[in-house]
Amino acid sequence: MNQELLAKIRKSLRISHTKLDDEIAELIEAAKLDLKISGVIKIDEADPLIIRAISLYAKSASGYFEQMAERYDQSYKMLKISLALAGDYNQESIN
Repeated sequence: MNQELLAKIRKSLRISHTKLDDEIAELIEAAKLDLKISGVIKIDEADPLIIRAISLYAKSASGYFEQMAERYDQSYKMLKISLALAGDYNQESIN
């Protein structure tokens, strides 16, 4: 698990301690798997759009700010679709 990504998602959830890191790590892995299932091949943990997608997934799945959970879920789904359709994310890079 990328500790920098974990810290970013923890911060996005407004959590200042590490007691929930195991649960947050599970949310991150679940988000990455969901992106892969949807056709996102390139999941670079330093990419701002990938970080944003994982953050939205975590906020939605964790019930962060309960009144906004559905909005976070919709935002995640729209971003996931955009990533899955974008050539930079849905194809293996040739180097």
